Amino acid sequence: MKHRSAAMALFAACALAGCATGPAPAANAGLADGIALFDTEPRQGLHVVALAPDSEHPLTGGATSARAALAPMFPHSDITLSRAPKNGGGDALTLRWTDIWKSGVRLQGAPLDLRPYVAQGVVYFDLKVDELDKGGIVFKVGCGPDCERQVSYVVPGRAAEGQGWRRTILSMRCFARDGDDFSAVARPFALEGTGSGAVSIANVAFARDGKPNTPCPDWRTVAVTPEPLNESWSLDWWLARHRQKLDDKARMVAAGRSPQLVFIGDSITQGWEKEGAPIWQQYYARHDALALGFGGDRTENVLWRLQHGEVDGIAPKVAVLMFGTNNTGLRGDFPAITVAGIKRNLEELQQRLPRTRILLLAVFPRDATVDGGARKTNAQINALLPALADNRQVFFLNLNAAFLGPDGTLSKQVMPDLLHPNERGYAIWARAMQPQLERLMSMPPL
Repeated sequence: MKHRSAAMALFAACALAGCATGPAPAANAGLADGIALFDTEPRQGLHVVALAPDSEHPLTGGATSARAALAPMFPHSDITLSRAPKNGGGDALTLRWTDIWKSGVRLQGAPLDLRPYVAQGVVYFDLKVDELDKGGIVFKVGCGPDCERQVSYVVPGRAAEGQGWRRTILSMRCFARDGDDFSAVARPFALEGTGSGAVSIANVAFARDGKPNTPCPDWRTVAVTPEPLNESWSLDWWLARHRQKLDDKARMVAAGRSPQLVFIGDSITQGWEKEGAPIWQQYYARHDALALGFGGDRTENVLWRLQHGEVDGIAPKVAVLMFGTNNTGLRGDFPAITVAGIKRNLEELQQRLPRTRILLLAVFPRDATVDGGARKTNAQINALLPALADNRQVFFLNLNAAFLGPDGTLSKQVMPDLLHPNERGYAIWARAMQPQLERLMSMPPL
């Protein structure tokens, strides 16, 4: 309940700024010169499918379920998609999901040319949120073959719970980036859910012109704009962990053990407190080291934490930075955008820790082989990072070869999910970094 109250407060602030959704008008009313994707029935050539983590389930009758497909891996989870009444009959689609990291409803089929809708157009639909206090939703629009862009609706979605049907209008620019090809889009729209929830959607359409009533971040600046991590799976713990880290730091300083070494990053850094804990004790405990890793963090989330006190009042000899892979994996940022976010964090650290040397690590490898999409993107990021080092206060180090086989493969014996190290992986990290870290730790303060 407290999380819904917080969401309501944030949504109220959005409403004052003129960005809240409004009551749903008649089906596809008020937005001329458009293309309807679903208006009691899917557009000819399109069909409706329910999405599960590893399967799709066509809606050919009144309802479809992914329960059987989920049972082997997720025995306590469920996903159902059904027709439901809005104005009468089955003119809406209701998605219900329970304890699952991915569910959804997607409209897909014959490719559509969406280019006329990108520059000034909008995507709009009617939405009713019945339950979302333990989940979240995102909206996706296709941007070409194997290309989808998403807009998160976690906070406003929770605020809309129980508010009835509301029309939601998003600028198509929310889903477009430089180089996208909208000429043949076979997956024009999807709503995806995480956690648990129940939502209904109706009257999905594109219009060449319209006034958005729902904001979205600018993809060009989102990586450098500080913000808490507002994902459905992070709202329960992220700010609490931030406050706990502030308390941990204060206790260390009060006890005369001000951290001499700080690690700043995402879940891979947070793993020093779990799988990497024995290695941490062996290598870093003697430095009164502090681990500031938060699962899921992108560059803007790290920046928010830095601006809200996580390194204030301390003067470590060295700060180790390694993050950016969630910009790649969760949002698909261009490499230059991620690097801009990393650079902005470096600038913030240099301002707040002017006497601390910063060891910037290459973003760790992911995917099994060198031709994996995320591996390639991270490699492009890493190619740009050396330019951020001045070799006076900021130093760059690429440890990635230590994790890989001679042919560039990443073993699950080192990173079981091909992303997060296990204890063996943390030992590799510590050993490979130790010579450079010792050198920096032994230097006099700046």
